Amino acid sequence: MASARSPRDDKLADDLLEYINDSDTQFHAVEQAKARLDAAGYMRLSERQSWDGLRPGGRYYFTRNDSTLVAFAVGARYEPGNGFYILGAHTDSPCFKLKPVSKCTKSGYAMVNVEPYGGLLQHTWFDRDLSVAGRVLIRTEEGSMQHKLVKVPEPILRIPMLAIHLQRDINSTGFNPNKQTECTPLLALQAALQDSEGPAVSEGRHHPWLLHILAKELGVRPEDIVDFDLNVIDTQAGVIGGAEGAFVFVGRLDNLCSSYLGLRALLDSDVSLASEAGVRVLALFDNEEVGSASAQGAAGPVLQDTIARVAAVLGGGAEGAVQRALQASFLLSADMAHALHPNYPDRHDAAHAPRLGDGIVLKHNANQRYATTAVSATLFREVCRQAGVPTADFAVRSDMGCGSTIGPILASGLGLRTVDVGLPQLSMHSIREMCAVADVGHGYRAFLAFYQTVSALDAALEGANAGPA
Repeated sequence: MASARSPRDDKLADDLLEYINDSDTQFHAVEQAKARLDAAGYMRLSERQSWDGLRPGGRYYFTRNDSTLVAFAVGARYEPGNGFYILGAHTDSPCFKLKPVSKCTKSGYAMVNVEPYGGLLQHTWFDRDLSVAGRVLIRTEEGSMQHKLVKVPEPILRIPMLAIHLQRDINSTGFNPNKQTECTPLLALQAALQDSEGPAVSEGRHHPWLLHILAKELGVRPEDIVDFDLNVIDTQAGVIGGAEGAFVFVGRLDNLCSSYLGLRALLDSDVSLASEAGVRVLALFDNEEVGSASAQGAAGPVLQDTIARVAAVLGGGAEGAVQRALQASFLLSADMAHALHPNYPDRHDAAHAPRLGDGIVLKHNANQRYATTAVSATLFREVCRQAGVPTADFAVRSDMGCGSTIGPILASGLGLRTVDVGLPQLSMHSIREMCAVADVGHGYRAFLAFYQTVSALDAALEGANAGPA
């Protein structure tokens, strides 16, 4: 049974929108998280330097590739071998990304060469006011290299639909554009570029006007731009919508909603750190949407490195400190969940069909596409029960394939007990997604309770040391 929305839920949704609207790319999402951690007094670490100064009661974070972030708060009552209580989410979302040679010309138009990233619903990107954002590598006057984040707020790109008069059968045959030839955004009229007083057309890898626009935003010269990692972005900001403001309408809910709520919960849980015996961890990974197999992805060594280094330093040479900590740890894999679609109810198993507003969803799959077990589900349900948060269950129809998350990757790689959860949403992987404002509150309260109560509940749960199935 879903609980009623509260005024605090509305405030949380407004803050969520501020975070997402300022996080157009994985780099910006990490930058926003860093700012909040810095403001809360967390100490930034470098993976290239010693962590010998770690201590119980301390709060720390580090980044990898500036697109993955790990923050952790050590309980004041920590002892060698105690567990890590980890909330894992991801910073990336499906989109189009600029190719290394983005300059493209078609039929007299200046275009931008892109490729799809992740399983995006590409048709939702047509006829939208688009722009670019990401990371740009700059050569300084001293000859050194530095990177800067950039977002071009003006709509400079568009992928136009072909008029129905030129494809009369589209409503009967469906719309399935070719990703190479039919999803290329327009930048400008080639003739206009040649006749303008702007930068001259060159033989470089990128259109001079694109470099000019980026340079203007960055406050540098176009020739100072060495390279970049740029995403195509939607310029329309997220909003609260629906009757009585019931919904959140914004892109990248999957999975910046979980990232934001995890960050907010970690920071707000610091007031109880004095009574904590474990280590509270927030791990925000890049590249989940393409399988996580990267240096900064969940399949890489980021989390293993974190647990090993922290447990070793705090263990002070105690035998098996790292291995004991791994066996005592618990992972909350937080990624958005599929809500029942009112126009397509047959796409769900009727017994596992969460709706918007139903609360936090536990995800199950017998074939280990999700890492939830009866033990891990019971522990998390108890966390939610004590916090007054409603829960629901999702399992895919037996005649359909199932998606996956970072949960099975980390559970199998590190031997962590894991539960896969998420907030229910609609329009997943569209350029504009939606969830319920009430569920933003449900997610926050569940994640806060996880950090504040799971270690004590874990100790009391008989059989909680059983590893993943």
